[in-house]
Amino acid sequence: MSEGTMQRAAQRDQRARRDPRAERLNRVLVCATAVPVMLLAAACSSDSSAEPGDGAQRTAAAGAGTPTGPSASPTVQAAKYAKLPGACEALSGKTLDALVPKGAKSAKESRSSDASARAGCAWSSLVNNGVKGSQFRWLNVSLLRFDSDPARGAGDRQAHTYYAKQVQDAKSTEGAQKTSSVPVSGTGDEATAVRYDLKKKEGAFKQQTVVTRAANVVVTVDYNGAGLAGDKAPDADALTKAAEKAAEEAVAAVSEANGDGGGASGGSAPSGSSSTSPSPSAPKPKPKATSGPKATSGPKSASASPSKTAA
Repeated sequence: MSEGTMQRAAQRDQRARRDPRAERLNRVLVCATAVPVMLLAAACSSDSSAEPGDGAQRTAAAGAGTPTGPSASPTVQAAKYAKLPGACEALSGKTLDALVPKGAKSAKESRSSDASARAGCAWSSLVNNGVKGSQFRWLNVSLLRFDSDPARGAGDRQAHTYYAKQVQDAKSTEGAQKTSSVPVSGTGDEATAVRYDLKKKEGAFKQQTVVTRAANVVVTVDYNGAGLAGDKAPDADALTKAAEKAAEEAVAAVSEANGDGGGASGGSAPSGSSSTSPSPSAPKPKPKATSGPKATSGPKSASASPSKTAA
């Protein structure tokens, strides 16, 4: 065997001896390379499988705070008074005799589509004093009740808004002279007396308007008097006291009509939101004097601003 042949044989033997180790090394390297790939694949697989779960949990958590049923309707305090007395029966015979002498039978009840929500009555009298002239009196009582409603608010709050409007209307009566207003205590939850003079060709009329709020009911008393055909004008202070007495009696009649305690609880202070929809209109009686000048038969109506049309 030549030297070259022996050298090539030795090299083959050497490669043969090295091949098993190289092969094992290659296998180790391949495995080492495969491990990170498997780990990465496992990690990716773990992330992809966990991600929907996490999202589902987050969705469930978010959904837990979202109401699934219909929202609860807003509530307001129930109105205290559920009905009204008959307006023509709201004052006693004794009171009527004092305010409209011999005129108790002249009662004219206002038309109303809902007597439990609005009512009104008017009386008039003309007392002839012979050559001295005559004394004219006109009295009107109107009652307006407000129900509590989620859209319009608590009944007493609506009544307070209407009460304030009635007072303002009385103060702004066209043609009124010497207008004054004072708060009235001891009648309802809030009350105001407005008085003024109103001159007409028949004579000088003394007008009194007493507006009272009792919980969810507003009572408006219009009372005027005049000396006609030469008789002297009545005393304004006496007329105001008489109107205040009538208002107090009408408020008591409202309480009595509701069992002296009304319906559900109600407070003296207005509560809830103000009215956002039209309130029921006030009664519109059309009283006429049983005798005497036609022009002095009193206001033509007892509308939301009765004092504006006073005789």
